[in-house]
Amino acid sequence: MKILVTGASGQLGSYLVEALSADHEITGLDLKPTAHPVKGAKHILGDIGDYRLSMNLCRGRDAVIHTAAQVSVDRSVSDPVFDAKENILGTVNLLETAAKSMVGQFIYISSAAIFGNPERVPIGEMHPTRPLSPYGVSKLAGENYAFAFQESYGLGVTSIRPFNIYSKRQDPNSPYSGVISRFVERAKAGEAPTIYGDGSQTRDFIHVSDVVGMVKLCLGNPDAKGQAFNCGTGKATTVNELAAEVIRLSGKELEVSYSEPRKGDILHSSADISKAKKILGFKPGMKLGKGLADFF
Repeated sequence: MKILVTGASGQLGSYLVEALSADHEITGLDLKPTAHPVKGAKHILGDIGDYRLSMNLCRGRDAVIHTAAQVSVDRSVSDPVFDAKENILGTVNLLETAAKSMVGQFIYISSAAIFGNPERVPIGEMHPTRPLSPYGVSKLAGENYAFAFQESYGLGVTSIRPFNIYSKRQDPNSPYSGVISRFVERAKAGEAPTIYGDGSQTRDFIHVSDVVGMVKLCLGNPDAKGQAFNCGTGKATTVNELAAEVIRLSGKELEVSYSEPRKGDILHSSADISKAKKILGFKPGMKLGKGLADFF
């Protein structure tokens, strides 16, 4: 297959380019050069908002995997117009060029941020969406636009909603997996991890390799078209458990320190992945301990 991967220099995008290049013709698009070049894969510097460039890159593609996004929640709060321009208008531009180019499948990388503060956990695909930040709103809008393009123009759309992606390539400033980077960096320096609140809050940490695995299961799969899938492990991990595992891997004797809870923090979050298991045969394989060991 001929595949365009946007956001190809980012955490997920760079792993996708690597994983798919062995069997497919891959072109990556990003605003910045990649730190992980792959032999045989093309890397184009450019903006998804550039209509002419997007049209040229979508033409003749069998699939587009859209990972490019403005991902900072703080940036979305301080500059919601920029966030909307990048995540909504950029996505719409790519959707239009993909539809006009008759791309076979458009895989949109959404976010668990679309759900906001959950009414119940684990969170299923049909859980109400009430984002807490402009970032969450823009990711939800992009997903809705994608499915609207399927209805209006026949573009085959699949949406994947990752929960807390982590890997050794992650951005330490990431609002979702940044806690892992902060804990590891402090542990390496012999400093105790700092937990905001009592540490009982839960998250669903999924290694990037399992997200790549779900994309592979969706790619070219007719059963995946028109569907949205939660992408997590289905296992809730408390922040206390995460800190304890990081300390264990560091091999140091460290005492966790606690601070005041942060305003607006979601208390509990984990994914219901039963739909992905049933339709895709998805089964996350990376245990948290092994994934964290990559950092050390």
